[in-house]
Amino acid sequence: MDWLTLSGRPALVVGAGGLGGASAVALAAQGAPVVLVDLDEERLESVSRAAKDAGGSVRTIAADLRSARRCREVVAEASGLAGVPQIFVHAVGRNVRRPVLELGDEDWRAIVELNLSTAYWLGRAVGALMVEAGYGRMTFVSSVSGLLAHADHAAYAATKGGLNQLLRVMAREWAARGVTVNAVAPGYIETGLTRDHLDRDGNREALESLVPARRLGVPEEIADAVTFLSSDRARFITGQVLYVDGGRVLV
Repeated sequence: MDWLTLSGRPALVVGAGGLGGASAVALAAQGAPVVLVDLDEERLESVSRAAKDAGGSVRTIAADLRSARRCREVVAEASGLAGVPQIFVHAVGRNVRRPVLELGDEDWRAIVELNLSTAYWLGRAVGALMVEAGYGRMTFVSSVSGLLAHADHAAYAATKGGLNQLLRVMAREWAARGVTVNAVAPGYIETGLTRDHLDRDGNREALESLVPARRLGVPEEIADAVTFLSSDRARFITGQVLYVDGGRVLV
């Protein structure tokens, strides 16, 4: 039985890094025809191979999403490749770890544009299609930084807090049209993008000590939550931020 009801449901996943890539593979393994978007073509190819190994299929689009126009174009292109998205996952983001007084204007602008503006531009474009169709499952990758006041995370935390409110408004406006909008908020996850930071200056041990589960998460644990929220098993869940953090926000 297709317990998660994902077979044949077109999915658009934006961001092929650790969390987005794992989510694309998980959705494809459940039978969803996935279109994956990222700027890095090697990363896209790697995720596509992993999806094939898992018994699924991922088509790819290489694109720089840092403009509203390009975001709209990519949504239209993805719709042509796999059909109007019934599942949407936004997993794009970056961080610059600097104190507020050392954070440059360009750093602020670039992080807000990539982390938050792309979520709005893409979410609005996909949301219009889902509202018209009367069905949709949207999941944004947020962070515990949207709730906790981590030092040296000002721009990143601001974008994740803003993202949490953005999705709540989308959820409120679109709930009656069959569209759910939620987020998963990872705690400390080990990915290829975070490994260098974790391996320096005792950072891994310091972070593990803050997590009640006493370990870091892995991308597949985020992908499991994304897959659930993308399914009809979560049809009455909307406007929520699901913390997948080993208990980090409890302490």
